[in-house]
Amino acid sequence: MIVFEKPEFLNESTERTELIEQLLDIGAALSSTQDLRELLNLILSKSREITSSDAGSVYLVDNTDNTPKLLFKVAQNGSQPSLSFNEFAIPMTRQSLAGYVAMTGESLNLLDAYDLPEGVPYRLDTSFDRDISYRTRSVMVLPMENRAGDTIGVIQLINRKIRSDAVLTDKNTLELTQAYSKWEERIVRSLASQAAISIERNQLQDSIEQLFEGFVRASVQVIEARDPCTSGHSERVAALTVRLTEEVNVVSTGPLRSLYFSDRQIQELRYAALLHDFGKVGVPEAILTKQKKLYKEQLDVIRHRFALAHRTLEMECAQSKFQHLLEHSSYRHQDKDQKCPYCEHIKQLDGELSSGINKLARYWNVLLEANEPHILAEEPLSQLRELSEYSYKDINGEIKPLVTPEEIAQLMIPRGNLTPDERLAIESHVTHTYQFLKRIPWTKDLKDVPHIAYGHHEKLDGSGYPRGLKNIEIPIQAQIMAIGDIYDALTAGDRPYKRGLPTEVALKIMRQEAAQNKISAELLELFEYRRVFSVLGHNLEIELEESA
Repeated sequence: MIVFEKPEFLNESTERTELIEQLLDIGAALSSTQDLRELLNLILSKSREITSSDAGSVYLVDNTDNTPKLLFKVAQNGSQPSLSFNEFAIPMTRQSLAGYVAMTGESLNLLDAYDLPEGVPYRLDTSFDRDISYRTRSVMVLPMENRAGDTIGVIQLINRKIRSDAVLTDKNTLELTQAYSKWEERIVRSLASQAAISIERNQLQDSIEQLFEGFVRASVQVIEARDPCTSGHSERVAALTVRLTEEVNVVSTGPLRSLYFSDRQIQELRYAALLHDFGKVGVPEAILTKQKKLYKEQLDVIRHRFALAHRTLEMECAQSKFQHLLEHSSYRHQDKDQKCPYCEHIKQLDGELSSGINKLARYWNVLLEANEPHILAEEPLSQLRELSEYSYKDINGEIKPLVTPEEIAQLMIPRGNLTPDERLAIESHVTHTYQFLKRIPWTKDLKDVPHIAYGHHEKLDGSGYPRGLKNIEIPIQAQIMAIGDIYDALTAGDRPYKRGLPTEVALKIMRQEAAQNKISAELLELFEYRRVFSVLGHNLEIELEESA
């Protein structure tokens, strides 16, 4: 508890009580203010109010580049309230008043800054006074020290007025100002210490924010490194999600009118959107980057089998010819008009070889067509069934299927490029994301990041995954994110397994989803009506004209 000496002019207990209450109010205000500029302005205004100071400024110490500087953060002038001040940096040296206090930790209480004692290292920069036609006289400069005793900033109060309502000019300052008392110095120094703690808390909060931001950015980089095919997806979904949330905030009619998200809730949703696919790090890379129905390694193996089957046909044909020649080596054809039955047999063998090679070529083309991740038509399906029955001799002479049953099953995937098991592995990324995010000690206002990300693949009718949630069971933030996620998945042009769709086609598909109660019709309508997708900067006008 700080005990102040009783000033001569405070003779009544009511005035002392008012001062104590004022200091308590200042402490409460400092504790509740989150914005740094607002906090610094509050510190300065309250310090001026207690001391009847006409003007003042606040500097913060900056050590970011190993060259200590003072950042001129805020300034106030009661006699010239319309003045605006820009932030700038000055070297932290003993030559300036603020620099001297910041470096020494000492207070300065000057009766007249224009008339300084001999031998002091500091001086007043009078250029400010000249620029605004002002006269600085009494000055009190105090360090703001944190709990470790380090100076993190400086409060500079200027011109303690005889009357708090006096308006100072460069002509009347000498007669309307007075020196700061020791009592005021003690009070403001105490207030400066409290302010330093509030500033340090604010800076710590900023550091935590920067830490989270850096962590999220690094996590997104990990996702994209693991799945280059979807590079930029997380940032695009975050941009769409934030923009749609901002649009929800201004809705005044309909089912969405009761929804409102604070800046912190929007930040929470942004983090969830940026990290919604982080669980992909737990999905096998081969499945994650799979582009066609067969893996490249599988296709290479099958290609070698086709080559071996081709060579086997040629070898068997050559062997049949050789055997035929051995058996009929004594034959002599005399009549040139008579057909050679043995030559005819050789031609027949050549025809059979050509037919077999053509069949292999046709099967290979069918296989390549079926390997593409599009909807499989009936004709390729029937040809695949025929191919599944084709066999060849391997290098050991054993009869083997040219394409294994497992490979045929992959090729016969009716839509897309994933088997049911592979699709389950991909879908597991949502659970992996949740398990990862819930281990992070999120701050109180970011605590729902894991739950929001957990619900971005749920559907209103319960057909989503991984939990099959329905309607209100799905967080509204996750429903908002789902709109952005689906839109980007449909329109992105960086997927090797599919082409990006024009905006109008994507919106048509999403309308169908909404009609089937898969996604929120109200959110989609707002997304489309307010052209939220324009946040991605696509040339949407051209797209919409072309699709029309």
